[in-house]
Amino acid sequence: MSERVAVVTGASSGIGRATALALAGSGMRVALGARRTERLKDLESEIAVAGGTAASYTVDVTKQDQCKAFVDDTAERWGRVDVLVNNAGLMPLSFVKNLHVDEWDRMIDVNIKGVLYCTAAALPHMLGAGSGHIVNVSSVAGRIVFPAGSVYCATKHAVTAFSEGLRQELSSRKGIRVTCIEPGVVATELTDTITDDSLKGFVEGSKKMETLRSEDIAEAVVYAVSSPKHVSVNEILIRPTAQER
Repeated sequence: MSERVAVVTGASSGIGRATALALAGSGMRVALGARRTERLKDLESEIAVAGGTAASYTVDVTKQDQCKAFVDDTAERWGRVDVLVNNAGLMPLSFVKNLHVDEWDRMIDVNIKGVLYCTAAALPHMLGAGSGHIVNVSSVAGRIVFPAGSVYCATKHAVTAFSEGLRQELSSRKGIRVTCIEPGVVATELTDTITDDSLKGFVEGSKKMETLRSEDIAEAVVYAVSSPKHVSVNEILIRPTAQER
């Protein structure tokens, strides 16, 4: 692990932050990408104090040129890109009838296009090396659909489908493994993006549940990417014990 390099999007908070810490703790050099630069700098310092190696980049995953520069600069800095963690995502749940069209657009841009853009940036480096590991953070919403989650679920179903397509195309033929992580309810900032007033009860109810921690998901990522090369961990679905669906 000490020779490997990971790129993590959405690293400024939640699952991305915890994953970056866990990967750095395992010995990997980690490139931190997000829009909130100050938070990234704090995380970079935290990793350095703990004896790890990290570098932060201001990245908006909806911009293809920024995704490419993020990955290319990482490869230039450390000579390789071994792991890509596509974690950046939004979850502004709303009922379709309330027509939060701008939020739908934003979810599609971040949750789907962001994954595609970063994957496109990382693949040339992995194909050149003949190895690599792509980890896409989907959701339990990538398996089931629920009221007020129509668009969000659609974006996460897309991530899950894309992950399986990548696996079939790349794993046995090119030596690039693909893992789709599907968390249930996690205590993160995701619910902060919900603006639909009719969902206030849902938000409050989720806060009363004993949810997953970001670190729980980070541990799953480390497990997947640290598995021997002949082992391909394709999907990990993780729910809180208290979550029914």
